[in-house]
Amino acid sequence: MLESYQKQYDAIVIGCGHAGVEACLSLARMGHKTLAVTLSLDAISFMACNPSIGGTAKGHLVREIDALGGQMGLAADNNLLQIRMLNMGKGAAVQSLRGQADKTLYHHYMKNLLETQENLDILQGEVSRILTQNGKVTGIETTLGQTFYCDAIVVATGVYLNANIIIGDNVTKTGPNGFARATKLTDSLISLDIPTRRFKTGTPARVDKNSINFDIMEIQRGDDDIYPFSFMTQGYPINKDVCYLTYTTQKTKDIIMANIDRSPLYNGSIHSTGPRYCPSIEDKVMRFADKERHQIFIEPESSLTNEMYVQGMSSSLPFDVQIEMYKSVIGLEKVKIMRFAYAIEYDCIDSLCLTPYLMVKHIKGLFLAGQLNGSSGYEEAAAQGLVAGINASLFLKNKDPMILGRDSSYIGVLIDDLVTKGTNEPYRMMTARAEHRLLLRQENADKRLTPKGREVGLVDDNRWNRFNDKMQEFDRIKSLLDKLIPPKEFKSFFEKAGESVPNNALSYKDMLKRTNINADMLINEFDELKNLNKRCFEEIATEIKYEGYLSKQISVINDINKLESKILPENLDYSLINGLRLEARQKLNKIKPLNLAQASRISGVSPADITVLLVYLSKK
Repeated sequence: MLESYQKQYDAIVIGCGHAGVEACLSLARMGHKTLAVTLSLDAISFMACNPSIGGTAKGHLVREIDALGGQMGLAADNNLLQIRMLNMGKGAAVQSLRGQADKTLYHHYMKNLLETQENLDILQGEVSRILTQNGKVTGIETTLGQTFYCDAIVVATGVYLNANIIIGDNVTKTGPNGFARATKLTDSLISLDIPTRRFKTGTPARVDKNSINFDIMEIQRGDDDIYPFSFMTQGYPINKDVCYLTYTTQKTKDIIMANIDRSPLYNGSIHSTGPRYCPSIEDKVMRFADKERHQIFIEPESSLTNEMYVQGMSSSLPFDVQIEMYKSVIGLEKVKIMRFAYAIEYDCIDSLCLTPYLMVKHIKGLFLAGQLNGSSGYEEAAAQGLVAGINASLFLKNKDPMILGRDSSYIGVLIDDLVTKGTNEPYRMMTARAEHRLLLRQENADKRLTPKGREVGLVDDNRWNRFNDKMQEFDRIKSLLDKLIPPKEFKSFFEKAGESVPNNALSYKDMLKRTNINADMLINEFDELKNLNKRCFEEIATEIKYEGYLSKQISVINDINKLESKILPENLDYSLINGLRLEARQKLNKIKPLNLAQASRISGVSPADITVLLVYLSKK
């Protein structure tokens, strides 16, 4: 028996990747004695693929994690190499932060947080079995024969379950980056009637910085005047490094085509499903045969290493082909590969077995999060880990779970897609998946979610006071924007902006509705606006610009909420309801939606089926 650890915990988290870290931190911070078990202490929050945080839609997730009281945003801000705002030429709804993080420092930052967190013990080991009794979790067993008991478990094993690393015809039975894989837990999940499947992802080569000709590449600098990931970070992020843009060539294409029969993706060696939106370079060449070249980004991994990440050239081709292929890229003619690209296959579960609060439907107290649920990406994992940790805490306190709706957050969209629609490939968050994205802008994540984080008990006093100060500043700015300005005071300003000058007085709010006028222009023109909080002012200006569209979205949401209020009984047997089509009965019995709104989003359930359910509920 391991004497240095107690045998009874409130909760146990299996895995300490991006999902597991958020889960165990939230549980411990919400007052629960928690044990985190990880295969390797050296892999805590390890970035096995690109050491970047954020990106299109993913930046929204990071800001939402932060708004709820999670850790990823603060960790990114504290370990940034570069940060940029994507889609600046497009509307505010799709603009997203993306930061290149220091891979080594990020890991140490998170590991130190876990080591110093009150209520949290960390143990390196492999979990072999999840213990249950009468449909409820009771604990875990490890491969060393240890037993730990608890009332709630969060499983966040990432891509480590029965993982295989594939480079050409060489298959290594390890997890990412050579870390040990988990070989026992899949069988335990299967024994608990949790459906599993096999997915695939991959990563490009890491190359020696000193072997790259950056002079013939296009430099990609960060942005110096944008807000950070965390609402708690003061000031503006500091860019410490740069990235580079280059391209593949016709020679790259020829090399891949000549060796495509040696690609595990195309010779039948890989049978699992890979990510559609992050294809390998050989997949891109085959799928887009008419394209002459592909963008490649060269990005730093850490300030403590010369390794550079070759974004856009994920591959599982044999090593000799990789050497030839990478050297055909502009600027990489003399490149030295330090780590070869690889594909990784792993076990994951069918997310339709989960509730909207990420608990397994038929096992009380068992929560699943991250890539185990079929998603891809650090941000998607961290978001699920945070929600699973919060709901495990609420479960332990016998409180109602926190369910984030599609109208509240990108996190809500992510989880609803997984548990209602399911996924047949690694799921990636995108702005197009969020139908209410104009309301779910990344800058207003705190307004949407910080009160919710406070309600469940994760947002601390410091964050809550900061949030309330911001809301007071919002009220002050809105009051000032209603002030009427006579035409003589803005006549020349309007003429320079190309706007027609009215005869009547206008408020600053009215001015912001004009096409050619923005917040920065008003701040520079009128002295009384110069001392306002610029971030708050810009957020309010966006709301004013899109006021009409936002009103329409809110109206649609109100209609949907009427269906949200129509609760469906948990034990309802849909096969007994006359009028439902056979496919609808099967899908409804499998997913067991919480309400009519969720039922309406299930593939195979038609509007006519929803009408039948409405009639059924009215009779009951």
